[in-house]
Amino acid sequence: MFCPKCGSPLIKKITSLLWQCALCKHQWEFSSSLPQDANPWQTLSQKVIYDNPWIHVEEHSVIHPDGNQGIYGVVHYKHYAIGILPVDDEGFTYLVGQYRYPLKRYSWEIPEGGGKVGESPLLHAKRELKEETGLVAEEWQPWLSMHLSNSVSDEWGIVFLARGLKQEHPQPEGSERLRLWRLPIEKAIEMVLCHQITDSLSVAALLKWAYLQSRGLL
Repeated sequence: MFCPKCGSPLIKKITSLLWQCALCKHQWEFSSSLPQDANPWQTLSQKVIYDNPWIHVEEHSVIHPDGNQGIYGVVHYKHYAIGILPVDDEGFTYLVGQYRYPLKRYSWEIPEGGGKVGESPLLHAKRELKEETGLVAEEWQPWLSMHLSNSVSDEWGIVFLARGLKQEHPQPEGSERLRLWRLPIEKAIEMVLCHQITDSLSVAALLKWAYLQSRGLL
């Protein structure tokens, strides 16, 4: 769960229903009606396989839920994944195009970046939007949060909706060669449905917009 006020994860549990944001300290009450089972895994040992400034990889010796022994690789991310869905007054959004090295392919996606765990995701979102697009937004709203690959990692993604846009000059990082595309948000949603946008934060953010718009909630 994440804080609806600042977008940071809620990591301190006060009671079974009350949670507190570790960053802004605001408290929120959530229903505990979702069914949950106890952890069926046993961890026997763990060792560090690889570590750099961005990720920490461990190999765990475990007992599987069926009682058999095996190993489990776990990737810990040291940064949040931050996404921004910018929408202007004319109903246009902005996609960033770049070559994604791990995929060995070009990708169109919403503006994205990373933020150190423990720091304000919103501040990082504002920085990333300005760096990649040159846009500055007057209105910010926490849009969604998600685990990006929870079978092997704990990577946490947070997306903000940005409105009231003003164009300034982008300031991309040296490792980034970016293209900026302003297009109707309906076109971007079509690109998701046609598998032309496959980035997970982009897919989730755009489909949430389509869902709320179809119900007259925007």
